[in-house]
Amino acid sequence: MSTSTSNGSLFELDRELDLLLDKIQEQAEEGGEANVSPELVERFHQFCHAFDRKVDRIGQFLITLNARAEHCRGQAVRLSERARTAENKAVRTKQMVLYFLASRGINKVEGLETSLRRQKNSQDSVIIHNETLVPLEYREIEAKIPGSFWQQILARVPEEDKQRLNSCVRHSLPSSSAIKAAKLVNEDVLGAEIRRDHHLRVE
Repeated sequence: MSTSTSNGSLFELDRELDLLLDKIQEQAEEGGEANVSPELVERFHQFCHAFDRKVDRIGQFLITLNARAEHCRGQAVRLSERARTAENKAVRTKQMVLYFLASRGINKVEGLETSLRRQKNSQDSVIIHNETLVPLEYREIEAKIPGSFWQQILARVPEEDKQRLNSCVRHSLPSSSAIKAAKLVNEDVLGAEIRRDHHLRVE
């Protein structure tokens, strides 16, 4: 590990802090907080014990990360829609080029840096003419479902369907609201606890 906490430039401080937090995050995700290397924790403490601009860099770094996270949350739906729009444009553009090539009886046109070639697919393709008309049974559903409701669904379906449903799950995260609700009725949640902790305020 470098010694930029003592004599590094601002750019080096930002870069090292970013890399350091990436390593801590990676180890924590692999085996929990207890799995984080003491050396990495001590290295971060060195940043915290620094003065002047080094402390400023940590504060600015936190402000930037929080702003980035908030921006990404706010833009998630918009970016998803933009991605779909771009994908649809790409599909339409390809279809128009294919029509152009087919209507002129040619298989290829060349530009200065790229070429466009019409080739037969190795398998059949699905062409969607109007997405809104496609029945539900022929769609893939991506949903956000509370764990308690998901549990009720699994309890009411045959074992074979449980396996199919579970295979559709892409990602699951602990729900703070559900865990807090359990605590209100004195229910313990394995792997989690409720406590009044501290938070870091950047001023």
